[in-house]
Amino acid sequence: MGNSILGISLSGLHAAQAGLATTSHNIANANTPGYTRQSVVQTSRAPQKAGAGFLGQGVDVAGVERTYSAFLTGQLNSAKSAQAELDVYHSQMRQLDNMLADSRSGLNGALQTFFSGLNDVASRPNDSATRQVSFDQAQSLVSRFRSLDDRIASIREGTNEQIGASVQAVNTYAAQIAKLNDQISAMESNAEGQQANDLRDQRDLLLSKLGEEIRVTTVEQSDGSYNVFIGNGQALVVGAKAGRLGALTSTTDPQKLDLAFSGGGNFVRFKPDSLNGGRLSGLVSFQDTGLDTAKNQLGRLALNLAGTLNEQHHLGQDLAGALGGDFFSAPAPQVNQATTNTGTAALSASITDYTQLAASDYRVQYDGANFVVTRLSDSSVTTAATLPHTIDGVELSIASGVMAAGDEFLVRPTFNAAGRMGLALTNGAQIAAASPVSARVVTANSGNGTIGVAATDGTDPNLLANVTITFTSAGTFNVSGPGTGNPAGLAYTSGAAIAFNGWNAQISGTPVAGDTFTIGPNTGAVSDNRNALALAGLQSQKLLDGGNTSYEGAYAQLVGQVGSKTRELEISSTAQAGVVRQARDAQQSFSGVNLEEEAANLIRYQAAYQAAAKAMEIARTLFNQLLEL
Repeated sequence: MGNSILGISLSGLHAAQAGLATTSHNIANANTPGYTRQSVVQTSRAPQKAGAGFLGQGVDVAGVERTYSAFLTGQLNSAKSAQAELDVYHSQMRQLDNMLADSRSGLNGALQTFFSGLNDVASRPNDSATRQVSFDQAQSLVSRFRSLDDRIASIREGTNEQIGASVQAVNTYAAQIAKLNDQISAMESNAEGQQANDLRDQRDLLLSKLGEEIRVTTVEQSDGSYNVFIGNGQALVVGAKAGRLGALTSTTDPQKLDLAFSGGGNFVRFKPDSLNGGRLSGLVSFQDTGLDTAKNQLGRLALNLAGTLNEQHHLGQDLAGALGGDFFSAPAPQVNQATTNTGTAALSASITDYTQLAASDYRVQYDGANFVVTRLSDSSVTTAATLPHTIDGVELSIASGVMAAGDEFLVRPTFNAAGRMGLALTNGAQIAAASPVSARVVTANSGNGTIGVAATDGTDPNLLANVTITFTSAGTFNVSGPGTGNPAGLAYTSGAAIAFNGWNAQISGTPVAGDTFTIGPNTGAVSDNRNALALAGLQSQKLLDGGNTSYEGAYAQLVGQVGSKTRELEISSTAQAGVVRQARDAQQSFSGVNLEEEAANLIRYQAAYQAAAKAMEIARTLFNQLLEL
């Protein structure tokens, strides 16, 4: 009897020791990241048959298990992955928003100052000092465009560095998970079904950190290892083998990084829109839909301003009497040829209508029969059997060579325009404030007709030719002069346009037969401000979005869109933080270490240990009494 009681007591002592050790382990790791509370699994030994029935034989420690919920842990990891994506996206967008909305470094003030300077020139077209101030203000506007573009480029460079760091972190975590898979599989294969709890905790912590970089899914294998998948099913970790992510320079954009995956062979590029979570997804989303969009919108504004102002400036005459040249230098669209192209063709692009420009890049692909043009801002596709082909005011054509099936080009009409914009004038005297043509009423006219004229095409070779309009009756007139064809008997309507030689004239009133009007070069017109008024008037005209938006309106749209997106991300990030807290609380409530509960367990296992020791003492006393008989 004593021996039986001694064995049972010894088993109880061992169970209490295991409980005390496990509880102490829990307490020691209460603040260890990723630790899951452990508990001893005790089972009653098989009873022994006796005359009075079955007598118990004590207790066995069946193992130590984690208080682990795959469901709660999965929910927490998914929530943290979404939180990491929103946090980094919001952080990056806030940089952009602060830059564009800043009243000192933004564009609105520079635009208003520039047009104010043109209005001053219109008020004092013959004043050299006023012209020079306007010239300096134009230079300041160009500098502001370039400064904003430089800061966007700096943000882009920083984003690329973060993408590279995130890719490196993914590869590091993947390699560590693969190593732990190997260790767990080896340990558990010889443990008769017992789990390597602490190693599994370490692996789960690494999976959580990996999920913050890139969204993952896991599948547990029969040997205890995890297979880890990213994106659309690429196997990042399979057992003890880890694949690798790569950040490769884009084949069409040297400033951009493409994500690629290698399972052991060559890297294969994949679309980042399949990531859907983690810092890497947030960084790529910011670069594609935040940064690139803002850069294109800023570039479109710069290109539209330069192009439309140049067109009007060409219709003027400067202080020296020369026709107006370019006011700004408007950069041509950038065309990048894919490094994978096999054909010899060079694609060219030119602007045909500045008012139709879209804030977008374009991908041009040749499939062997047709040219497929994709507007990347909204993924809309147009197909052309041949080139030239015009889309959104941009004409695409083959400059030289032969296109091969599969060839691809990236066309960027606006992307770099703000950074490459320049001032074509060299001094204020070159501002074409006057109109190059003027109209005169012959003093001998008997009627009350008046005439006004404005240049419409500064490239017409006969723009400055002397032209005479002579009325043959109150309702008809003849035109004579170089380039006109000398038409006769034209019907007269008061205020109707009369267009020849790159100018447009309007005669109003009631001329009579014999009345004559002349149109010719505007000589000695240092006080003429007609073109300066037209230049300043562009400020209020709607010259973007197909004639729906002004310069300042376009910039306000950009600031508004960036600000709205930033606020949206802030709200989403705050809400997601609440989701993470709830998921963490639920997971920790189930799996975390509760020190008060562990303190109670210490007392419980201490009492069990003392009771088992007392039972052993009693068993020894009984055994000794038997020996004394």
